[in-house]
Amino acid sequence: MEESPGEEIRAPLISKHGDTIGPASSSSPALDRVVEEPEENSPVPQVALTVQTTDDPSLPVLTFRMWVLGTLSCVLLSFLNQFFWYRTEPLTITAISAQIAVVPLGRLMAARITDRVFLKGTRWEFTLNPGPFNVKEHVLITIFANSGAGTVYAIYVVTVVKVFYKKQITFFVSLIVVITTQVLGFGWAGIFRKYLVEPAAMWWPANLVQVSLFRALHEKEERPKGGVTRTQFFLIAFICSFAYYVFPGYIFEMLTSMSWICWIFPKSVLAQQLGSGLYGLGITAFGLDWSTISSYLGSPLASPWFATANVAAGFVFVMYVLTPLCYWLNVYKAKTFPIFSDDLFTSTGQEYNISSIIDANFHLDVAAYEKEGPLYLSTFFAMTYGVGFASLTATVVHVALFHGREILAQSKASFQDKTADIHTRMMRRYQQVPEWWFWCILVVNIAATIFACEYYNSQLQLPWWGVLLACLIAIVFTLPIGIITAITNQTPGLNIITEYIIGYIYPGYPVANMCFKVYGYISMTQAVTFLQDFKLGHYMKIPPRTMFMAQVVGTLIAGVVYLGTAWWLMETIPDICETTSSVWTCPSDTVFYDASVIWGLIGPRRIFGDEGTYEAINWFFLGGAIAPILVWLAHKAFPEQEWISLINMPVLIGATGYMPPATAVNYTTWIIAGFLSGFVVYRYRPELWKKYNYVLSGALDAGLAFMGVLLYLCLGLESIDLDWWGNDLDGCPLATCPTAVGVLVEGCPVFT
Repeated sequence: MEESPGEEIRAPLISKHGDTIGPASSSSPALDRVVEEPEENSPVPQVALTVQTTDDPSLPVLTFRMWVLGTLSCVLLSFLNQFFWYRTEPLTITAISAQIAVVPLGRLMAARITDRVFLKGTRWEFTLNPGPFNVKEHVLITIFANSGAGTVYAIYVVTVVKVFYKKQITFFVSLIVVITTQVLGFGWAGIFRKYLVEPAAMWWPANLVQVSLFRALHEKEERPKGGVTRTQFFLIAFICSFAYYVFPGYIFEMLTSMSWICWIFPKSVLAQQLGSGLYGLGITAFGLDWSTISSYLGSPLASPWFATANVAAGFVFVMYVLTPLCYWLNVYKAKTFPIFSDDLFTSTGQEYNISSIIDANFHLDVAAYEKEGPLYLSTFFAMTYGVGFASLTATVVHVALFHGREILAQSKASFQDKTADIHTRMMRRYQQVPEWWFWCILVVNIAATIFACEYYNSQLQLPWWGVLLACLIAIVFTLPIGIITAITNQTPGLNIITEYIIGYIYPGYPVANMCFKVYGYISMTQAVTFLQDFKLGHYMKIPPRTMFMAQVVGTLIAGVVYLGTAWWLMETIPDICETTSSVWTCPSDTVFYDASVIWGLIGPRRIFGDEGTYEAINWFFLGGAIAPILVWLAHKAFPEQEWISLINMPVLIGATGYMPPATAVNYTTWIIAGFLSGFVVYRYRPELWKKYNYVLSGALDAGLAFMGVLLYLCLGLESIDLDWWGNDLDGCPLATCPTAVGVLVEGCPVFT
């Protein structure tokens, strides 16, 4: 079946060069001008180079093959991403893989399925094959795939409770938490559409990768003399990426992170601390593996250069100035612990025994905690929390100073129904999603969450007022964080502030802390994801109601499949998430567990408050608030210096927000690739960048994903490994050693 665009007015299809390329019917003069004026385009250069300003409203959208391929893509990506997530080197299979794989399947269905019209002459008339496989169907299938490509954050709660704490949580309660946290973000997304989707300045850089790929897969393009078309280039890059990944993925895994300093100084703790890309500062470490480059920060080819430069500056400051300074000055007994680690330690450098401080009611045993002693963090882990504090206040102040007027102007424009964005004017021909739909989703989800937390309080621990407070935090921060993401492709997180707040108000309850964090943080993140998908539909001219339906259905399917896969793995793999496991070590879940201990079980007051060791870290809140003010004052004092306005303090300060589990080599390789693409090629070979940049990003993602799955199915399931020095990741075993005098750690030298 297909959706009628509603009361839209069909404008003649005219290219930006003035050539008529499709039929016309009665249309509004204003809408005709949107398409007819060849000189009108988006004010954002990257968007103008990538997104077309034409539309064909007659293309069928809600087709049988869209439902089949969309559901299949969502299920497969959800299963595979959760399956690989618990592994030591997690493999993320992006929606781009499905975006490519469904093209031949869609065309095959268009060629083979009957075009018979069923129930002809009635209002229920439909056909399984409305014609050729078109780009709008393809976009909706990709929206389904996007739902399966993103991590379902609430799975962390289930994993930590079942595997790390070894406590009970039922599948039904887990499902409620997963579904409500995933869908709650629709409410915030609907409220902020007019601020984060309609304005041209909110351009969402990551979407341009997919737009470019859609054009490469659907547009007919003549091969330039001596060159290749986008489709040919994609196929070449895809094959190369597919073939190459067999080396870092199986034969020569050291390509993931190579630290030559460690080879020269195999017995020096200092040298390995400096050189290790996985356990140290990563000086001179490098990786020749696309998964190393893109696994945590996304594709560097999709990041605008000014955002990449901000990330680079923030990373250099935290990793090469702040962390070494604190470590070698022995701040907070830093030398007693590794320089880079997400483990939790006692004052003597030993791993903290968390199970010994939990009572029978899954609550902190204060007497046992006092006996065990205060909990300590590695230097870098402590600094990342401080940076997280600063990033939060920097986001609020930056948006108020640099985008306050725009927000007020957009608020007025939304009531006056005015906008200058060409794509927004073209989208007005379609029926919009009523705002009350979003409000209904919001109210139902909040009510279901409060019911679950009250009725199953023994498992979730979170009181009803905690749900409302989490929702308040999410709605307050969705707009400023959405603006940062829409402009820079970097998303500051709320995970630290949410766990900080509930940790102070309701200490000693680790599950309550995790649930509060998930509802306060991930509902905001989901809102940003939905808004990004809305913008993709905006660029590709997908009817908004159709887009909305695909997002809701895809999100529900993904939530069920993610939870089912995780539950199956936790029930069938005996040593999952344990250090004894060779593959299933769960790096991200381990960080989440550590956070639940710090903020939930022990509580921030005993660690970052007046009773804790790290009280001074709270000054980062003030520093983060002051930093954007300094940039704003410099911009006002020197308005002719355009580079000053490109300093984005939330991105710069929050650059290391993915560390840990991300490591130094992930950042250094990402920054280098981003510099080559966003600065060198974009500035000196703009035509090359326009034609191939985003296509290359998609090809690298797809090649890695397909080879990764193939390697696991053919070799991983049979436990066929290659045991030689080339598969010794990093090769820096001493990087995790302490350097304080007299500290005894197995496998490390004792300093005297």
